[in-house]
Parts: sequence; C-alpha cells; structure tokens
Amino acid sequence: MYLGLDLGTSEIKAVVINDNGALVASAGETLDVQRPHPHWAEQHPSAWWQATQIAVARLRAKMPAAQWAQIQAIGLSGQMHGAVLLDHEDHVLRPAILWNDTRSAAQCEALTANAPELHSIAGNLAMPGFTAPKLLWVARHEPEIFAQTACVLLPKDYLRWMMSGDKVSDMSDAAGTLWLDVAKRDWSDSLLAACGLTRDHMPRLVEGSEPTGVLKTDIANAWGLGDNVTIAGGGGDNAASAVGIGAVNAGDAFISLGTSGVLFAVNDRFRPNPLSAVHAFCHALPNRWHQMSVMLTAASALRWFCQLVGSNETTLLAEIAQMNQAEQRLAPIFLPYLSGERTPHNDPQASGAFHGLTHSHARSALGYAVLEGVAFGMADGLEVLRQAGTQLTQCSLIGGGARSETWAQLMADVLDLPIITHQGGDAGGALGAARLGWLAQGGELQQVCCKPPIARRFTPERARQPLLAERLATYRRLYQQQVALRHPA
Repeated sequence: MYLGLDLGTSEIKAVVINDNGALVASAGETLDVQRPHPHWAEQHPSAWWQATQIAVARLRAKMPAAQWAQIQAIGLSGQMHGAVLLDHEDHVLRPAILWNDTRSAAQCEALTANAPELHSIAGNLAMPGFTAPKLLWVARHEPEIFAQTACVLLPKDYLRWMMSGDKVSDMSDAAGTLWLDVAKRDWSDSLLAACGLTRDHMPRLVEGSEPTGVLKTDIANAWGLGDNVTIAGGGGDNAASAVGIGAVNAGDAFISLGTSGVLFAVNDRFRPNPLSAVHAFCHALPNRWHQMSVMLTAASALRWFCQLVGSNETTLLAEIAQMNQAEQRLAPIFLPYLSGERTPHNDPQASGAFHGLTHSHARSALGYAVLEGVAFGMADGLEVLRQAGTQLTQCSLIGGGARSETWAQLMADVLDLPIITHQGGDAGGALGAARLGWLAQGGELQQVCCKPPIARRFTPERARQPLLAERLATYRRLYQQQVALRHPA
C-alpha cells in the first residue's frame, strides 16, 4: 500500500493505492484562505498540519487495520510557490504567502532588473505568484522577519519536515521558486543572491521519485504505521497530477480544472518561452521537463458564482446543461480574472467581468458564461503553447471540473481538441503523490505510471465552433479594452 497526500489550496486530500495501482480509499479535509488585504492570500502552515492529521485519521478509519498497516511509502504533492519562512530554531515566522497572492508586482520588476539572467536560467517571467518576489516583498515590508529567516520551504515540504524532520524539496516544485537553474536541476547561486539568499536558506534537492527519509517514530505511532515508511520527494501539484494521469512522456498533455486552471504538456528537454508567460519547469521524474499555461481562476470561478447566487454546482450545472445554442449565443461574456491572470497576460491587475447583461438573463446564462470564460482562458494558453512549438493532438481533463460533462464538451469545442476524462481523474495530485511513493519504494516506471482507464471521450462539435470563435474574439477584445481603461493614452 502507498499513501499520497496532496496539499491543495482549499483541501488536503489523502489517498491509498495498492501495488496493482488501484485506488483503495480516499479522504480529505477543507482549508480556508485568509485575505487580510486586497491582493493578499495567506494560510498558516499549522492549519495544513492540522488538516493533514484529520485527513489521515479519516482515511485510516475507512480501511481495515491489516491493509492500513501495509503502507510502505508516502508521496507528497502540493500547491506550488508558497513561502514558508522558518527561523534558526525552526519556528514559523509568519503565515505562508500563497501562489495566488499578487502583492509583489513591484518586486517582480525589481528582480527582473537585478537579475538579467533570470529568463534564461529560471525559464520563466517574474510573476507575483512565484516564491522569489514574495521574499523580496518580505525584505522590503517586513525586514525584521526577513532577517530572522533561516530556511524557506514550499508548502508540501513543510508537511515533509513535520513528518520526517528533513528539509527537502523536489525539482518540479523548486522550479516554481525562480531560484532553480531549471536546465541543470540545481539551485542558482546568482538568482538566490538577487534576493539576498544563499543555498544555506534552501532545502536539499531530489527527484520526485527518490526517497528523502522515513516517517518519524512518533508520527508513525500516532498514525498506526511502521517505523520504516519511506517518504518520496513528491512533486508540485501539477507535476504530481501528471504522474497520476500517466502524462510522463513527451507529447502527453492534460488540463486541470481546479482552483486554478492549467494546461500541461510534457517535454523531453527544457523549452522555455517566458515572454509569452508560458511556464517551463522540471517534471517530477528525472530527465523530463514540462510547459504549462496557467490561469489563476478556473473551477474557483464556478464556486464563487454559486455562492453569489445561492446555488450549488450540481444544481447550476444541471441548469446549464438544459440550455440550447440560441440561449448560449445570447449569454453574457465572462472574463475569469478574479485573481488577476498569468498566461498569457502576466497581469496581476486584470479583473473579472460580465459583459452584456440584460433583464432577460437567468442565472444559468451567467453560469454558462463562467464555464465558457474559463474555456476561453484555456484557449489563450493553448495558443501560446503552440507558439512555443508544442503541438497537441488530444488532452486529458482532470480536477473537480472534470466531473462536468458540459464543461468537458465545451473545452473540446473551444480548443478544437479531443478531451478525455479518466476513471479516478479527480484524485489528481494525491494519486500522483502515491505513485511517486511507490516509485521511491522500487516500483517500475511503466507499471506505476500507466494511464488510468478512459471514462469518456469528447470530440469537438463542428456546428458549435463558429459561434464560439465569434464569442472568443469578443472575449479577447474585452480584455484589451480593460487594459486600455487602466492605461489611457
């Protein structure tokens, strides 16, 4: 048995798989995001650890004791870019600044100016979501905290430290800091120096499928596990999700509709294209890299709208599924930039909007516009991936949004690509984390990282595409108008 833990923004998810790769059980515990000021997003690491304990206890309660005791390895996955700051006595100095926090726009400009080699080494633009600008913000606005900082950990690696006492990160997660030489898969001394840091502030680096240590005796006893449970390097949430979906070879690709939206393509070499805000990171497996387009708001836009109108996702999606093409043609256009945007705009000031509202619109029309707006954001991401030389022939769909057949079909129509959903596709990063644990325990790559069975295949409906192309063009003009309003000539 192998345990996977995925530290998301809104939930910690735990799964167990067996050595046939089958999902044995799953459990989770929700998390809240604190937003004490506009553009801020924080969580306290203690809340992650408390939620992990709850999720593990729930998972254990779902399994026979004899099965639970057979867990041999643990893999970790988690939200990327978050900054956990520890002092010399390993105390957490402040709440973690999260990936969707956009306060550090000014620090991105400073880092770009001070580190002209940034794009070639890190392979990415400096964006507020990344870790390095967060540390520059702390140095500028909380200098007493920065002065006490002895170690910077990423979110999942804080859980590892609590579980094992080891300060370790993997290549895929470290690539999202802007401190990694992504081609060499090693920390960059010059990029660290540009932030007033050294290697001494950084955790040890491993590949995601390598063992990093074992579960501490007190934690193993509390969880009812053995003394020699291996902990794997793990991966950032998207790289781990790729392992879970079997996207491990060049040309494999998937879309993740979670809190954020990701279009992920596997490469056999480092292929940066930072000027289009495409991310180029290490994969969680050796000798592999990947490109990503990332939109900051995806399924979270649907949750936001449901809360706004007093509905739930199941009810609203059922209403949207009943709409005909004429009603879709008259629906508003939605810009999904509720937290700013990354790919392709790199615009932390971008904001959400409904355009074209009238008295005749029911909530289903607005709900449809939300699904469509996220699909349009993915179309923008696909366009810049193609400009970077990545050509896709089909895409898997994972994450919470994968449960909606309406959304899956809309993605196929907008992207003009076959979209495939998989059995267990909503397990995402937790499944990939468990697989990485299995690999760290000696599992064979071909057996461990097979693609899950296909649940459904959605092919583009040609009759809908002219209307969607027209609405996509309007969507893009509306964003340009928003930029013009913020920056008048």
